[in-house]
Amino acid sequence: MSSNNDSISKTLIVVISLCLVCAVIVSTAAVQLRPQQTANKLLDSQKNVLAVTGLLSGGNVAQLYSKHIVERFVDLDSGEFVEKPANYDYRKFMKDPKESTRLSGEEDLASIKSRANVAPVYLAYANGVESGELTSIVLPIHGYGLWSTMHAFLALAPDGATIQGLNYYEQGETAGLGGEVQNPNWVKQFEGKKLLDAAGAPAIKVRKPGNASPDSSYEVDGLSGATLTANGVQNTFDFWAGSKGFAPFLAKVRDGALNNG
Repeated sequence: MSSNNDSISKTLIVVISLCLVCAVIVSTAAVQLRPQQTANKLLDSQKNVLAVTGLLSGGNVAQLYSKHIVERFVDLDSGEFVEKPANYDYRKFMKDPKESTRLSGEEDLASIKSRANVAPVYLAYANGVESGELTSIVLPIHGYGLWSTMHAFLALAPDGATIQGLNYYEQGETAGLGGEVQNPNWVKQFEGKKLLDAAGAPAIKVRKPGNASPDSSYEVDGLSGATLTANGVQNTFDFWAGSKGFAPFLAKVRDGALNNG
């Protein structure tokens, strides 16, 4: 009997030892890979910002970004530029009670629950930052679709109202249906449309497929077979163009806040 007990004990010791060794290996690998993961995340963000502005070419992404893009930070309540907060991470700040604002049901049009108090904006200069000639303003936006929170970059003209590009770079919608938010042919129809009306109110409308007027400055066709995803896109625009989103900042843009870059 003692022999059996010894055998079980030895087996447990071996199993526990193996688990500890594996845990140490995995933890060590995670720590060692973290800097590379952070660098890859940054590079991917830079690539998507360049893509939505039409400035992504075959060159080195980091070099292109440095040449053409300036990242600034905006207090969403005041619309004013602020210094980059310490230990800033936009995704983490969205959920940090100290760094975010909890949204009421009436406010939460995009179904995101809370909103970071400070958001990044990206100022693009097609002829290089040194030219001082602002050509695009890129805003990070996100909202819930059918199955997922969909993240995108929205490029606006220097007037702060005309859409130049839309790039949904992260989403988990149904492939072939809601997933078509990433279809270049679908997002292209946003180009040249107005995000805001003359009074600065959210104006872009995602209509049922085939119902958008080709002469309208505000209407685009939705996604066939993906009504809830298209509704999510509409709600995302309504929120981020509204008072709890970038509206205070865009109002300052229209008043000439970026005339000097």
